[in-house]
Amino acid sequence: MSQEHFPNIGKIAFEGPKSKNALAFRHYNADEKVGKKSMKEHLRFAVAYWHAMKNTLADPFGAGTAIRPWDDGSRSVENAKRVADACFEFMGKLGVEFYCFHDRDVAPEMPTLAESNAALDAVADHLAKLQKQTGIKLLWGTACLFAHPRYCQGAATSPNADVFAYAAAQVKQAMDVTKRLGGTGYTFWGGREGYATLLNTDMKREVEHLATLLHMAVDYKKKIGFKGQFYIEPKPREPSTHQYDSDAAACLNFLREYDLLEHFQLNIETNHATLAGHTVQHELAVSAAANALGSIDANAGDELIGWDTDQFPVNIYMTTHIMVQVLKMGGFKTGGLNFDAKVRRESFEPEDLFHAHIGGMDAFARGLKIAHRLLETGAIEDFVKARYSSFDSGIGKKIDKRKTSFTELEAHVLGLKQQPMVASGRQEMIENILNDFIA
Repeated sequence: MSQEHFPNIGKIAFEGPKSKNALAFRHYNADEKVGKKSMKEHLRFAVAYWHAMKNTLADPFGAGTAIRPWDDGSRSVENAKRVADACFEFMGKLGVEFYCFHDRDVAPEMPTLAESNAALDAVADHLAKLQKQTGIKLLWGTACLFAHPRYCQGAATSPNADVFAYAAAQVKQAMDVTKRLGGTGYTFWGGREGYATLLNTDMKREVEHLATLLHMAVDYKKKIGFKGQFYIEPKPREPSTHQYDSDAAACLNFLREYDLLEHFQLNIETNHATLAGHTVQHELAVSAAANALGSIDANAGDELIGWDTDQFPVNIYMTTHIMVQVLKMGGFKTGGLNFDAKVRRESFEPEDLFHAHIGGMDAFARGLKIAHRLLETGAIEDFVKARYSSFDSGIGKKIDKRKTSFTELEAHVLGLKQQPMVASGRQEMIENILNDFIA
Protein backbone atom coordinates (compact mmCIF):
# COMPACT_ATOMS: atom_id res chain seq x y z
CA MET A 1 0.00 0.00 0.00
CA SER A 2 2.57 2.56 -1.10
CA GLN A 3 0.08 5.09 -2.46
CA GLU A 4 -2.09 6.90 0.08
CA HIS A 5 -5.70 7.14 -1.09
CA PHE A 6 -7.02 9.34 1.74
CA PRO A 7 -4.02 11.67 2.24
CA ASN A 8 -5.95 14.40 4.04
CA ILE A 9 -7.47 12.12 6.65
CA GLY A 10 -5.62 10.64 9.60
CA LYS A 11 -6.58 7.99 12.11
CA ILE A 12 -10.10 8.66 13.41
CA ALA A 13 -9.81 9.17 17.17
CA PHE A 14 -12.27 9.09 20.05
CA GLU A 15 -12.63 12.65 21.35
CA GLY A 16 -15.80 12.37 23.44
CA PRO A 17 -19.30 13.92 23.25
CA LYS A 18 -18.05 17.51 23.48
CA SER A 19 -15.79 17.27 20.43
CA LYS A 20 -16.47 19.65 17.55
CA ASN A 21 -14.30 17.64 15.17
CA ALA A 22 -16.49 16.13 12.44
CA LEU A 23 -13.85 13.47 11.80
CA ALA A 24 -13.77 12.09 15.34
CA PHE A 25 -15.80 9.64 17.38
CA ARG A 26 -17.97 11.12 20.10
CA HIS A 27 -19.27 7.85 21.54
CA TYR A 28 -17.38 4.92 20.00
CA ASN A 29 -14.34 4.25 22.14
CA ALA A 30 -13.07 0.90 20.86
CA ASP A 31 -11.34 -0.29 24.04
CA GLU A 32 -13.89 1.05 26.54
CA LYS A 33 -15.43 -1.77 28.56
CA VAL A 34 -19.19 -2.19 28.52
CA GLY A 35 -19.82 -4.97 30.97
CA LYS A 36 -17.13 -7.61 30.53
CA LYS A 37 -16.22 -6.83 26.92
CA SER A 38 -14.85 -3.86 25.03
CA MET A 39 -16.99 -1.94 22.57
CA LYS A 40 -15.13 -3.37 19.61
CA GLU A 41 -15.70 -6.91 20.91
CA HIS A 42 -19.42 -6.28 21.37
CA LEU A 43 -19.99 -4.53 18.05
CA ARG A 44 -17.60 -6.26 15.64
CA PHE A 45 -18.03 -3.59 12.97
CA ALA A 46 -17.42 -4.54 9.34
CA VAL A 47 -17.11 -2.45 6.17
CA ALA A 48 -19.22 -3.56 3.21
CA TYR A 49 -16.81 -3.68 0.28
CA TRP A 50 -19.58 -3.29 -2.32
CA HIS A 51 -20.95 -0.04 -0.92
CA ALA A 52 -17.82 1.59 0.49
CA MET A 53 -15.44 0.85 -2.36
CA LYS A 54 -17.47 -0.04 -5.45
CA ASN A 55 -20.82 1.75 -5.31
CA THR A 56 -20.97 4.48 -7.95
CA LEU A 57 -24.11 6.02 -6.35
CA ALA A 58 -26.11 5.61 -9.54
CA ASP A 59 -29.88 5.32 -9.27
CA PRO A 60 -32.71 4.59 -11.76
CA PHE A 61 -32.85 8.27 -12.67
CA GLY A 62 -29.20 9.17 -13.09
CA ALA A 63 -25.60 8.11 -13.51
CA GLY A 64 -23.22 7.62 -10.63
CA THR A 65 -21.82 10.64 -8.82
CA ALA A 66 -19.18 8.99 -6.62
CA ILE A 67 -15.62 10.29 -6.85
CA ARG A 68 -13.45 7.24 -6.22
CA PRO A 69 -9.88 7.99 -7.38
CA TRP A 70 -8.70 4.50 -6.49
CA ASP A 71 -10.99 2.86 -9.07
CA ASP A 72 -10.34 3.48 -12.78
CA GLY A 73 -13.35 1.36 -13.75
CA SER A 74 -11.33 -1.19 -15.67
CA ARG A 75 -11.92 -4.93 -15.38
CA SER A 76 -8.33 -5.63 -14.46
CA VAL A 77 -6.65 -7.39 -11.57
CA GLU A 78 -4.34 -4.41 -11.06
CA ASN A 79 -7.29 -2.08 -10.59
CA ALA A 80 -8.90 -4.57 -8.19
CA LYS A 81 -5.72 -4.68 -6.11
CA ARG A 82 -5.62 -0.88 -5.98
CA VAL A 83 -9.24 -0.82 -4.74
CA ALA A 84 -8.25 -3.35 -2.06
CA ASP A 85 -5.39 -1.09 -0.99
CA ALA A 86 -7.82 1.83 -0.64
CA CYS A 87 -10.26 -0.30 1.34
CA PHE A 88 -7.66 -1.43 3.85
CA GLU A 89 -6.34 2.11 4.25
CA PHE A 90 -9.92 3.26 4.87
CA MET A 91 -10.57 0.53 7.44
CA GLY A 92 -7.26 1.16 9.15
CA LYS A 93 -7.93 4.88 9.55
CA LEU A 94 -11.50 4.19 10.67
CA GLY A 95 -10.43 1.52 13.17
CA VAL A 96 -12.72 -1.20 11.77
CA GLU A 97 -11.38 -4.73 12.15
CA PHE A 98 -13.61 -6.66 9.71
CA TYR A 99 -14.89 -6.46 6.13
CA CYS A 100 -17.34 -8.36 3.91
CA PHE A 101 -17.42 -8.87 0.16
CA HIS A 102 -19.13 -10.41 -2.83
CA ASP A 103 -16.72 -12.21 -5.14
CA ARG A 104 -17.44 -9.73 -7.94
CA ASP A 105 -16.76 -6.76 -5.65
CA VAL A 106 -13.15 -7.68 -5.06
CA ALA A 107 -12.36 -9.14 -8.48
CA PRO A 108 -13.79 -8.50 -11.96
CA GLU A 109 -16.20 -10.74 -13.84
CA MET A 110 -14.31 -12.07 -16.85
CA PRO A 111 -15.56 -13.65 -20.11
CA THR A 112 -15.28 -17.21 -18.74
CA LEU A 113 -15.58 -18.82 -15.33
CA ALA A 114 -11.97 -20.00 -15.50
CA GLU A 115 -10.75 -16.44 -16.11
CA SER A 116 -13.01 -15.07 -13.34
CA ASN A 117 -11.69 -17.69 -10.92
CA ALA A 118 -8.09 -16.83 -11.81
CA ALA A 119 -8.75 -13.13 -11.24
CA LEU A 120 -10.40 -13.83 -7.88
CA ASP A 121 -7.51 -16.04 -6.81
CA ALA A 122 -5.01 -13.33 -7.71
CA VAL A 123 -6.87 -10.65 -5.77
CA ALA A 124 -7.39 -13.05 -2.85
CA ASP A 125 -3.62 -13.45 -2.63
CA HIS A 126 -3.36 -9.67 -2.36
CA LEU A 127 -6.12 -9.51 0.25
CA ALA A 128 -4.32 -12.16 2.29
CA LYS A 129 -1.19 -9.98 2.33
CA LEU A 130 -3.20 -6.92 3.37
CA GLN A 131 -4.90 -8.87 6.15
CA LYS A 132 -1.53 -10.05 7.44
CA GLN A 133 -0.09 -6.53 7.34
CA THR A 134 -3.02 -4.88 9.11
CA GLY A 135 -4.65 -7.56 11.27
CA ILE A 136 -8.01 -6.82 9.62
CA LYS A 137 -10.13 -9.95 9.19
CA LEU A 138 -12.83 -11.20 6.85
CA LEU A 139 -16.22 -11.39 8.58
CA TRP A 140 -17.89 -13.19 5.69
CA GLY A 141 -17.75 -13.66 1.96
CA THR A 142 -20.43 -14.42 -0.60
CA ALA A 143 -21.01 -14.87 -4.32
CA CYS A 144 -22.80 -12.28 -6.44
CA LEU A 145 -25.56 -14.41 -8.00
CA PHE A 146 -27.79 -11.56 -9.14
CA ALA A 147 -25.93 -8.91 -11.17
CA HIS A 148 -24.93 -10.80 -14.35
CA PRO A 149 -27.66 -11.18 -17.03
CA ARG A 150 -27.43 -14.97 -16.73
CA TYR A 151 -29.13 -14.61 -13.34
CA CYS A 152 -32.02 -12.46 -14.55
CA GLN A 153 -34.44 -15.29 -13.68
CA GLY A 154 -32.63 -16.51 -10.60
CA ALA A 155 -29.51 -18.52 -9.83
CA ALA A 156 -30.35 -21.59 -7.75
CA THR A 157 -33.98 -21.06 -8.79
CA SER A 158 -33.29 -20.44 -12.47
CA PRO A 159 -35.39 -22.46 -14.95
CA ASN A 160 -32.13 -23.25 -16.78
CA ALA A 161 -29.95 -26.09 -15.46
CA ASP A 162 -26.75 -24.62 -16.89
CA VAL A 163 -27.36 -21.40 -14.97
CA PHE A 164 -27.87 -23.44 -11.79
CA ALA A 165 -24.57 -25.20 -12.48
CA TYR A 166 -22.79 -21.87 -13.06
CA ALA A 167 -24.16 -20.54 -9.77
CA ALA A 168 -22.96 -23.65 -7.92
CA ALA A 169 -19.49 -23.31 -9.46
CA GLN A 170 -19.35 -19.65 -8.47
CA VAL A 171 -20.36 -20.47 -4.88
CA LYS A 172 -17.67 -23.16 -4.76
CA GLN A 173 -14.95 -20.69 -5.71
CA ALA A 174 -16.27 -18.02 -3.35
CA MET A 175 -16.29 -20.54 -0.50
CA ASP A 176 -12.72 -21.59 -1.32
CA VAL A 177 -11.56 -17.97 -1.19
CA THR A 178 -13.52 -17.22 1.99
CA LYS A 179 -11.89 -20.20 3.70
CA ARG A 180 -8.44 -19.21 2.44
CA LEU A 181 -8.90 -15.70 3.87
CA GLY A 182 -10.03 -17.00 7.25
CA GLY A 183 -13.62 -15.79 6.93
CA THR A 184 -15.70 -16.38 10.05
CA GLY A 185 -18.79 -16.98 7.91
CA TYR A 186 -20.32 -17.28 4.46
CA THR A 187 -23.61 -15.64 3.46
CA PHE A 188 -26.26 -16.70 0.96
CA TRP A 189 -28.39 -13.83 -0.27
CA GLY A 190 -31.03 -14.74 -2.84
CA GLY A 191 -31.07 -11.47 -4.73
CA ARG A 192 -33.17 -12.93 -7.54
CA GLU A 193 -34.32 -16.20 -5.98
CA GLY A 194 -38.01 -15.54 -6.47
CA TYR A 195 -40.51 -14.76 -9.18
CA ALA A 196 -42.08 -11.90 -11.10
CA THR A 197 -45.31 -13.83 -11.79
CA LEU A 198 -46.59 -17.24 -10.77
CA LEU A 199 -48.06 -17.69 -14.26
CA ASN A 200 -44.70 -18.93 -15.57
CA THR A 201 -43.28 -20.29 -12.30
CA ASP A 202 -43.07 -23.79 -10.83
CA MET A 203 -42.59 -22.62 -7.23
CA LYS A 204 -42.22 -26.08 -5.70
CA ARG A 205 -39.47 -27.01 -8.14
CA GLU A 206 -37.63 -23.72 -7.70
CA VAL A 207 -37.64 -23.92 -3.90
CA GLU A 208 -36.45 -27.52 -4.04
CA HIS A 209 -33.61 -26.48 -6.34
CA LEU A 210 -32.63 -23.76 -3.85
CA ALA A 211 -32.51 -26.37 -1.09
CA THR A 212 -30.44 -28.62 -3.36
CA LEU A 213 -27.80 -25.93 -3.85
CA LEU A 214 -27.63 -25.27 -0.11
CA HIS A 215 -27.23 -28.96 0.66
CA MET A 216 -24.40 -29.09 -1.87
CA ALA A 217 -22.80 -26.13 -0.11
CA VAL A 218 -23.07 -27.93 3.25
CA ASP A 219 -21.42 -31.01 1.72
CA TYR A 220 -18.65 -28.93 0.18
CA LYS A 221 -18.09 -27.06 3.43
CA LYS A 222 -17.41 -30.39 5.13
CA LYS A 223 -15.19 -31.54 2.27
CA ILE A 224 -12.87 -28.54 2.44
CA GLY A 225 -12.96 -28.25 6.23
CA PHE A 226 -14.43 -24.75 6.31
CA LYS A 227 -15.35 -23.97 9.93
CA GLY A 228 -17.18 -20.70 9.28
CA GLN A 229 -20.88 -20.15 9.94
CA PHE A 230 -23.38 -20.26 7.05
CA TYR A 231 -25.93 -17.42 6.95
CA ILE A 232 -29.09 -16.75 4.95
CA GLU A 233 -30.19 -13.12 4.57
CA PRO A 234 -33.97 -12.59 4.35
CA LYS A 235 -35.52 -10.11 1.92
CA PRO A 236 -39.14 -10.02 0.71
CA ARG A 237 -39.01 -8.38 -2.72
CA GLU A 238 -37.22 -5.85 -4.94
CA PRO A 239 -36.05 -6.69 -7.50
CA SER A 240 -38.40 -9.69 -7.59
CA THR A 241 -42.13 -9.50 -6.88
CA HIS A 242 -41.57 -12.13 -4.21
CA GLN A 243 -38.37 -13.68 -2.96
CA TYR A 244 -38.41 -17.07 -1.28
CA ASP A 245 -36.29 -15.85 1.65
CA SER A 246 -38.91 -13.18 2.37
CA ASP A 247 -38.43 -12.72 6.12
CA ALA A 248 -36.93 -14.47 9.14
CA ALA A 249 -39.94 -16.70 9.75
CA ALA A 250 -40.09 -17.79 6.09
CA CYS A 251 -36.36 -18.56 6.09
CA LEU A 252 -36.63 -20.62 9.27
CA ASN A 253 -39.61 -22.53 7.87
CA PHE A 254 -37.69 -23.25 4.66
CA LEU A 255 -34.63 -24.42 6.58
CA ARG A 256 -36.72 -26.72 8.79
CA GLU A 257 -38.66 -28.16 5.84
CA TYR A 258 -35.49 -29.07 3.97
CA ASP A 259 -33.44 -30.28 6.98
CA LEU A 260 -30.98 -27.38 6.81
CA LEU A 261 -31.62 -25.55 10.08
CA GLU A 262 -28.65 -27.04 11.94
CA HIS A 263 -26.30 -25.68 9.28
CA PHE A 264 -27.56 -22.10 8.96
CA GLN A 265 -28.16 -18.96 10.96
CA LEU A 266 -29.74 -15.72 9.73
CA ASN A 267 -28.08 -12.47 8.73
CA ILE A 268 -30.74 -9.82 9.42
CA GLU A 269 -30.84 -6.47 7.62
CA THR A 270 -32.84 -3.52 8.95
CA ASN A 271 -33.84 -2.27 5.49
CA HIS A 272 -35.05 -5.74 4.47
CA ALA A 273 -37.17 -5.90 7.63
CA THR A 274 -38.74 -2.59 6.59
CA LEU A 275 -39.56 -3.95 3.12
CA ALA A 276 -41.12 -7.03 4.74
CA GLY A 277 -43.43 -4.82 6.80
CA HIS A 278 -41.61 -5.62 10.04
CA THR A 279 -39.40 -3.78 12.49
CA VAL A 280 -35.83 -4.94 12.76
CA GLN A 281 -36.42 -5.88 16.40
CA HIS A 282 -39.20 -8.22 15.23
CA GLU A 283 -36.87 -9.96 12.78
CA LEU A 284 -34.13 -10.19 15.40
CA ALA A 285 -36.53 -11.57 18.01
CA VAL A 286 -37.86 -14.22 15.59
CA SER A 287 -34.30 -15.27 14.73
CA ALA A 288 -33.07 -15.27 18.33
CA ALA A 289 -36.08 -17.31 19.51
CA ALA A 290 -34.94 -20.06 17.13
CA ASN A 291 -31.30 -19.70 18.27
CA ALA A 292 -30.57 -18.66 14.69
CA LEU A 293 -29.51 -15.00 14.96
CA GLY A 294 -25.99 -14.94 13.57
CA SER A 295 -25.10 -11.56 12.10
CA ILE A 296 -26.62 -8.17 11.25
CA ASP A 297 -26.48 -5.88 8.24
CA ALA A 298 -26.41 -2.52 10.01
CA ASN A 299 -28.33 -0.03 7.91
CA ALA A 300 -31.68 1.74 7.78
CA GLY A 301 -34.50 2.05 5.28
CA ASP A 302 -36.93 4.81 4.46
CA GLU A 303 -40.41 3.66 5.46
CA LEU A 304 -41.94 5.92 2.79
CA ILE A 305 -39.95 4.41 -0.08
CA GLY A 306 -40.60 0.89 -1.32
CA TRP A 307 -37.07 -0.09 -2.17
CA ASP A 308 -33.73 -0.85 -0.59
CA THR A 309 -32.35 2.61 0.26
CA ASP A 310 -29.47 1.20 2.37
CA GLN A 311 -28.99 4.30 4.52
CA PHE A 312 -26.51 4.54 7.38
CA PRO A 313 -28.07 3.88 10.81
CA VAL A 314 -28.33 6.99 12.98
CA ASN A 315 -31.55 6.34 14.93
CA ILE A 316 -30.60 5.72 18.58
CA TYR A 317 -33.90 4.01 19.38
CA MET A 318 -33.24 1.51 16.60
CA THR A 319 -29.64 0.82 17.57
CA THR A 320 -30.73 0.38 21.19
CA HIS A 321 -33.40 -2.15 20.21
CA ILE A 322 -30.85 -4.03 18.11
CA MET A 323 -28.24 -4.14 20.86
CA VAL A 324 -30.80 -5.29 23.44
CA GLN A 325 -31.40 -8.37 21.27
CA VAL A 326 -27.67 -8.92 20.71
CA LEU A 327 -26.86 -8.66 24.42
CA LYS A 328 -29.78 -10.89 25.42
CA MET A 329 -28.47 -13.67 23.17
CA GLY A 330 -25.02 -13.36 24.72
CA GLY A 331 -23.40 -11.37 21.92
CA PHE A 332 -22.09 -12.31 18.50
CA LYS A 333 -20.29 -15.63 18.16
CA THR A 334 -19.07 -15.38 14.56
CA GLY A 335 -21.08 -12.52 13.06
CA GLY A 336 -21.05 -8.79 13.63
CA LEU A 337 -22.44 -5.45 12.49
CA ASN A 338 -21.76 -5.09 8.78
CA PHE A 339 -22.44 -1.60 7.42
CA ASP A 340 -24.43 -2.66 4.36
CA ALA A 341 -25.08 1.01 3.75
CA LYS A 342 -24.18 3.58 1.13
CA VAL A 343 -23.68 7.31 1.33
CA ARG A 344 -26.35 9.39 -0.35
CA ARG A 345 -25.97 10.30 -4.02
CA GLU A 346 -25.33 13.90 -2.98
CA SER A 347 -22.46 12.81 -0.70
CA PHE A 348 -20.01 11.84 -3.40
CA GLU A 349 -16.58 12.74 -2.06
CA PRO A 350 -14.27 10.14 -0.45
CA GLU A 351 -14.40 12.01 2.86
CA ASP A 352 -18.14 11.35 3.05
CA LEU A 353 -17.40 7.65 3.57
CA PHE A 354 -15.75 8.56 6.87
CA HIS A 355 -18.59 10.82 8.03
CA ALA A 356 -21.13 8.08 7.28
CA HIS A 357 -19.29 5.31 9.09
CA ILE A 358 -18.43 7.55 12.07
CA GLY A 359 -22.12 8.37 12.46
CA GLY A 360 -23.15 4.72 12.27
CA MET A 361 -20.46 3.59 14.70
CA ASP A 362 -21.32 6.33 17.20
CA ALA A 363 -25.03 5.47 16.95
CA PHE A 364 -24.34 1.82 17.74
CA ALA A 365 -21.95 2.73 20.55
CA ARG A 366 -24.72 4.76 22.17
CA GLY A 367 -27.21 1.95 21.55
CA LEU A 368 -24.83 -0.55 23.16
CA LYS A 369 -24.35 1.52 26.32
CA ILE A 370 -28.06 2.23 26.67
CA ALA A 371 -29.00 -1.42 26.09
CA HIS A 372 -26.41 -2.56 28.65
CA ARG A 373 -27.71 -0.18 31.33
CA LEU A 374 -31.30 -1.13 30.55
CA LEU A 375 -30.63 -4.85 30.91
CA GLU A 376 -28.38 -4.40 33.97
CA THR A 377 -31.10 -2.60 35.92
CA GLY A 378 -33.80 -5.03 34.78
CA ALA A 379 -36.18 -2.08 34.46
CA ILE A 380 -38.10 -3.66 31.59
CA GLU A 381 -37.05 -7.31 31.84
CA ASP A 382 -38.41 -7.61 35.38
CA PHE A 383 -41.79 -6.29 34.23
CA VAL A 384 -41.89 -8.77 31.33
CA LYS A 385 -40.97 -11.64 33.64
CA ALA A 386 -43.73 -10.68 36.08
CA ARG A 387 -46.22 -10.35 33.23
CA TYR A 388 -45.81 -14.06 32.42
CA SER A 389 -45.38 -15.25 36.01
CA SER A 390 -48.65 -17.22 35.97
CA PHE A 391 -46.82 -19.75 33.79
CA ASP A 392 -44.11 -20.29 36.44
CA SER A 393 -46.25 -22.48 38.71
CA GLY A 394 -49.49 -24.41 38.91
CA ILE A 395 -51.52 -24.94 35.77
CA GLY A 396 -49.39 -22.40 33.90
CA LYS A 397 -46.26 -24.42 34.50
CA LYS A 398 -48.04 -27.52 33.23
CA ILE A 399 -48.95 -25.61 30.04
CA ASP A 400 -45.34 -24.52 29.60
CA LYS A 401 -44.11 -28.10 30.05
CA ARG A 402 -46.86 -29.54 27.82
CA LYS A 403 -47.99 -31.70 30.72
CA THR A 404 -51.70 -30.96 30.56
CA SER A 405 -54.72 -31.51 28.27
CA PHE A 406 -57.97 -29.90 27.13
CA THR A 407 -59.83 -32.00 29.70
CA GLU A 408 -57.68 -30.85 32.61
CA LEU A 409 -57.76 -27.23 31.45
CA GLU A 410 -61.56 -27.34 31.19
CA ALA A 411 -61.75 -28.67 34.74
CA HIS A 412 -59.37 -25.93 35.89
CA VAL A 413 -61.54 -23.19 34.37
CA LEU A 414 -64.75 -24.72 35.80
CA GLY A 415 -63.13 -24.56 39.23
CA LEU A 416 -62.28 -20.88 39.00
CA LYS A 417 -64.38 -18.67 41.30
CA GLN A 418 -64.28 -15.69 38.91
CA GLN A 419 -63.40 -14.80 35.35
CA PRO A 420 -59.64 -14.51 34.77
CA MET A 421 -58.40 -10.94 34.68
CA VAL A 422 -55.30 -9.88 32.76
CA ALA A 423 -53.12 -7.18 34.27
CA SER A 424 -52.38 -4.02 32.29
CA GLY A 425 -49.65 -4.31 29.69
CA ARG A 426 -48.35 -0.86 30.71
CA GLN A 427 -47.08 -0.14 27.20
CA GLU A 428 -46.83 3.59 27.79
CA MET A 429 -44.96 3.08 31.05
CA ILE A 430 -42.45 0.79 29.32
CA GLU A 431 -41.96 3.31 26.52
CA ASN A 432 -41.39 6.02 29.12
CA ILE A 433 -38.77 3.88 30.84
CA LEU A 434 -36.94 3.41 27.56
CA ASN A 435 -37.06 7.17 26.97
CA ASP A 436 -35.50 7.75 30.39
CA PHE A 437 -32.53 5.56 29.46
CA ILE A 438 -32.07 7.15 26.04
CA ALA A 439 -32.31 10.73 27.30
